[in-house]
Amino acid sequence: MKFYSPLTADFFPNEPDYEDEFYDEYEGYPQDGHELLEYETAIRDAVENDTRDFGGDLMQYYHEDDSVRNKVVTAIPSVEVHGNKLCGCLTVELKEPLLDDEQTVLCNYISGQYSDGWGEGFEQRDIRVDDGTLDVHFWQEDGFKMTPSFEKIPKPEKNSLRPKMQLIGQDGNIFAIMGRASRLLKSSGQGDKAKEMRDRVMSCDSYQKALSIVSEYVETELSPSPTPKRDRGDAR
Repeated sequence: MKFYSPLTADFFPNEPDYEDEFYDEYEGYPQDGHELLEYETAIRDAVENDTRDFGGDLMQYYHEDDSVRNKVVTAIPSVEVHGNKLCGCLTVELKEPLLDDEQTVLCNYISGQYSDGWGEGFEQRDIRVDDGTLDVHFWQEDGFKMTPSFEKIPKPEKNSLRPKMQLIGQDGNIFAIMGRASRLLKSSGQGDKAKEMRDRVMSCDSYQKALSIVSEYVETELSPSPTPKRDRGDAR
């Protein structure tokens, strides 16, 4: 299941207008989830980079020996577009459904992680974007709430088809491309393929070869069209 929560930020433009009454030298311009939509990729990448060292699972810091500990496998923060705005998104893997009071316990714990734990450190890490810098807040003093979504998260099937990924109009940096492809593969249950792809890309000697390798694992504009199978009746 997923829990959505508000996402806000302080934005510091490259060339601030100090005469602007809405600009604060120390807090920049306040941004809400609607305004943060254009920075979705940069914020998501920042979260993944920040959580890479500990695997992103906030439950490893949960030390209570209770039913929540027994039911929750992982709780991983990210961002996701929800309700036409960019939100904090906690993806929770469960052994069995949580009761209402268990959801409350989990949400209180995550709220603490967002305000005084992981989130406190994350909001102090500047996120560079084209037109300035963002300091992103997963927790807010006013209006913070975690809303559960009971949308079923499908379990990926092994050996699934290549996920589709667009190259045209996207960031052309090979590391950005490799990162997007890796996330797609992992989300489709092909983590082993993601590692294999990264290893091959990092060892190749040209940009075009790297793009070709990525296009073997995810379907891009460069991927070859599948050869249609011949009908046995056409055999001569």
